[in-house]
Order: sequence, then structure tokens, then C-alpha cells
Amino acid sequence: MSAYREEIAGAVAVIEPVDALEAEHRAAVLDWIDSGDELYRLVPPDQPPMHLVSYFVPLDLASDSLLVAAHRKSGLVLPPGGHCEVGEMPWQTVQRECVEELGIPAVALPWLGPEPLFVTVTETQGSVVRRHSDVSLWHVIEVKREDERLRPDAGEIDGVHWLSFDELLAEPIERFDPHMHRFALKLRAAGQHAQDHHRGHPVYPRSPGMGCTATPAAVRN
Repeated sequence: MSAYREEIAGAVAVIEPVDALEAEHRAAVLDWIDSGDELYRLVPPDQPPMHLVSYFVPLDLASDSLLVAAHRKSGLVLPPGGHCEVGEMPWQTVQRECVEELGIPAVALPWLGPEPLFVTVTETQGSVVRRHSDVSLWHVIEVKREDERLRPDAGEIDGVHWLSFDELLAEPIERFDPHMHRFALKLRAAGQHAQDHHRGHPVYPRSPGMGCTATPAAVRN
């Protein structure tokens, strides 16, 4: 196995599944990485038909809220992110896409670092893109919602929304990536678990498990 495959596999292997579906997806992704199949998208929008994506979810610690973006091509409200370029590690994709999509540098949470918290396999749908499967690694970055440098890319994003966990979970899942609610529950549970050990300091470390068929959805091109 090449060095970059080993590094990506290592990042996936240490993710502790929140539920049975994430465990299934993690196992499928590790098998895919080990298979030798191409990991990166070579020809947009769908070649090879399974490829890596890095999501990054901005978190404002002061208000305990998450930033999501209205994505033009998919018509969904999604975390910022994008396809990994050939040879890019997932966190490098986060760093590049954060500047491109939001106009700010990516800042990893000290207690989580650059590693993904969540992994999903999602089959895309819709008239804009041909169907393929996105292997998405979900990261969390720290962003202050009053940061004046925040400049969403109008070419890709119709607008951004800061939502509390309760607000996000109250929205119909059909508006989002189909795993968005599961991700939010995992992140919130991790924070609640951490607060039991760090009173007064909301932190979001990797959490123990709470529960491969790709889940259909329209996802970014």
C-alpha cells in the first residue's frame, strides 16, 4: 500500500463509529482503500465512480452553532468542502477549500486536530451531475461567526446560515446531506461527553460509538 493510501486509511481507521451505519461505511471505505482502486476524482463529475470528498463544518464555540451553505449545483444545504485533488490528503483539501469557499484559513480544533470525526458513503442524484459515490470525510474547524474575513464564494454558494444544533436538527433532513443530522448528533454528544470532564469549556473530542450501502442524495459536483 502506498504512503498516501496508508495515511488516509489510518485517518479512517481511528474514527469511532457513532452507529451501525457509520461502522458499515467505515468498513466499506477501508476495503475500498485497500483494494487499490483510484481514490481521487480524475474526470468531473463522475470518474472514477467512487472518490474522496472532504467536508468541513465550521463551529462557533461562543454560540455553539454550525455554519452550513446553500450549494448552487446540488440545491441542498451542505457543509463547505470539495473533492480531494490527486495526491492531496483530506486535511489539505480542507485547507484549500476553506480559502476558496469561505475566504478564511482553516483552523483545526485543538482537541480534534485535522483528523475527520465522521465518514460516509453517499450516492449522488440529480439532473446536474451523473450518479457516483462520494466517500466523505467530515472535519470540524473553528470559525467565529463575527469574523469579518468570511466571504462565501458566490459562484458555488447562494448563502450561508449559522444554526444551533437544535435548529439544525429541527430542519427536514431532505434539505441537507442525508447524514447531516447524524453528524450533528455525534458532534453534540461528543461535546456533552467532554463537558462532563472539562466543566465550563465546551470541547468536541472524538467520541465513542453511540450506530456498505451508499445513501442516495444530491451532493456537490
